[in-house]
Amino acid sequence: MTEDRVEMGQKDRRVRRRRVFYIPGYDPIHPRRYRELYRKEGAAQAAISGYDIALKPKQTKGLYGWHVEADMDGHHVAADVEVLVWSDIVRDSMSNSIPATYVQLVRTAWIYIASGALRRLMRLRKGPVIAALYPVGMLLLQLLLALLLVWGVSHAGTVLVGQLGLSGAWETAAHLAGMLLGAGAGVAMLRWFRSRDNKFFAYYLMHDYAYSAASRGANPPELEARMAEFEALIRLALTDADLDEVLVVGHSSGAHVGISVLSDLIRSGLPENHPQLAFLSLGQVVPMVSFLPDAHRLRADLAYLSAREELTWVDVSAPGDGCAFALCDPVTVSGVAPPDKRWPLVFSAAFTQTLSPARWQALRWRFFRLHFQYLCAFDRVGDYDYFRITAGSMTLADRYRSRQASKSRIDIPVSKFTSVAPV
Repeated sequence: MTEDRVEMGQKDRRVRRRRVFYIPGYDPIHPRRYRELYRKEGAAQAAISGYDIALKPKQTKGLYGWHVEADMDGHHVAADVEVLVWSDIVRDSMSNSIPATYVQLVRTAWIYIASGALRRLMRLRKGPVIAALYPVGMLLLQLLLALLLVWGVSHAGTVLVGQLGLSGAWETAAHLAGMLLGAGAGVAMLRWFRSRDNKFFAYYLMHDYAYSAASRGANPPELEARMAEFEALIRLALTDADLDEVLVVGHSSGAHVGISVLSDLIRSGLPENHPQLAFLSLGQVVPMVSFLPDAHRLRADLAYLSAREELTWVDVSAPGDGCAFALCDPVTVSGVAPPDKRWPLVFSAAFTQTLSPARWQALRWRFFRLHFQYLCAFDRVGDYDYFRITAGSMTLADRYRSRQASKSRIDIPVSKFTSVAPV
């Protein structure tokens, strides 16, 4: 790969059938959410861009997915989309009590600060670092408000005791009752905040960052086991002689899961005469993990995948997405770029250009919604169109064969930890 241009090398051919494997980020929601998002946003993009796309029931084996029939640019394409589910693992990791979450807060903050990872992450993009600090600040604010309520109720009890002129055992009992009422009020407030975390996202984000930080960047055993299942499903698809392309899409935290799954897949050897293999990473947050001390596995996979000829890897992000490390080459910033590095091709979805001013104004402060914009319709379409990529007649390699990498990308080593094997 040259500095600003990607030469993909595969022979052009039209896609008739495609398998798409979508790896979500750290998301506890049922995967039907992704089907409905694809249905709704695909119809919106079709109306804007002038093509036809329709969803039908799932026609392949697997836990969850859907079938797509599309007519674009005079070509008919059939695609089967499969969601590689790990939301159950996410839900289990979020089942901590309120006190345990505050213990997580202290442990996670300590790991990122003491290791120097936080300071180096701030050299990349401020947005995702602020997003990482947000749950810490919000949870501490919630705790402070709860403690103030405890103090306020207890103090009111003390004032009441003085006004009633109680003494002796009655005074002691009244003070104790005030303290218990205050404690109860404080606990109730903390529970109220947690019950409305779908508005505050403090607990959700805290669990997200704590999940990787708990093992200092190493994959938890339950995730490694699930990744092996993902690899087996993708390998099976690669044996289907009727397919023209197998496309893996990793969104947010799903990007680094996809990197390791595909690395394992290629290391084990691909089936003969397999369809083209492609990887699309969207809104990635790889540095949040790869910058941690024990992320040896991920760093090794980044280095390995970046040099492989067996696939095409395109990384799309946007500076307008404050939850992603936009335009940060995940291989290079992690300090593991090999001399023969080919991937990824890094470019911007350019939200401020591909969304109309009115649409951008409506979305710009909805940070979590913007983090999913890669999976949605654009009303000023550029060369990134999720539905053309997943249901169109061009492979990922052909679509971006001559695409220039974004000149504003960050492709310098930043991580303090670059080892790819435990010392």
